[in-house]
Amino acid sequence: MSVFIEQFLQTLIAGLLVGSVYGLMCVGLAFIFGIMRVINFAQGDFMMVGMYLSIFIVVNLITTTWFGPVAPFLAALATAPVMFAAGYALHRFLIARTTGMQGIAELEAHQAQLVLTLGVALILQNGALILLGSAPVSTITPLSAAAWEIPLLYDDLATVFLNQARTIDAVIAIVIALAFFRMMGHTRLGKVLRGAADNPEAALYTGIDVDRAHRIAFGLGTAIAGVAGGLIILYYPVQPFVGIDFIIIMYAGVVLGGMGSVIGAFWGGMTIGLVQQLATLVLPVQLQNAAVFVVFLMLLLFRPQGFFGRSTERA
Repeated sequence: MSVFIEQFLQTLIAGLLVGSVYGLMCVGLAFIFGIMRVINFAQGDFMMVGMYLSIFIVVNLITTTWFGPVAPFLAALATAPVMFAAGYALHRFLIARTTGMQGIAELEAHQAQLVLTLGVALILQNGALILLGSAPVSTITPLSAAAWEIPLLYDDLATVFLNQARTIDAVIAIVIALAFFRMMGHTRLGKVLRGAADNPEAALYTGIDVDRAHRIAFGLGTAIAGVAGGLIILYYPVQPFVGIDFIIIMYAGVVLGGMGSVIGAFWGGMTIGLVQQLATLVLPVQLQNAAVFVVFLMLLLFRPQGFFGRSTERA
């Protein structure tokens, strides 16, 4: 029993650490959908670009000679302005053509968004394949092989370990998510974005530039994906098609949390991380994602609106 408790606590901690980064990933996708109602299937590939960009920054700009073991974390944060600018420009010249503010019917807009973002995803995937090759690459820090030991009081020999790199990743992800939630709730920009999300036409009449708000929202969602990619690259190698793995996790987390709920998306991502890790106590590692979707389907069965979603009456 003592060994099982130790294993359970170790797995629980691992799930919380991984789930925090998953939660940040899901926040970016939920934010884009919540503000703009845009179905973005390129979000996983934005994260892939952030992973490669983080490696480039570490190798060429923020060297470990100057900043030591924290260089990869600084590189992850440094991806944010670049990814924001890329997302802002992408919305300005492409995504804006498929939003409802351009006079397109909602159903037709969603269909166009689906095709467009899938096209962007394919361009990013194949562009990375041509320019960077198919070999997986990653960045490391001495903190990846170091851990803090936490003794358990019930047994002198029982100890759980906190991987230092993953713990710092989780702390950064949680701080960014909290800062983001505070920005949305207590700043003028947050009020503008919420107004553009709740009623774009009414927001126009009050003087809000809805198109600009949507560009900022898409840029912020893209920046969050880039930072999450820069954090996860420390223990997950990148290759051009890695975004496919993460877009499934993102959408599952967003639906678990409740469509359009940014707070719910973070907890949805956290839930996926916990289920993935705890499933290894009773299932082979290869069945981690199967366990996630069993929980996913059970939640949809008993609470279709997700953790924080609003229930609606169906016709």
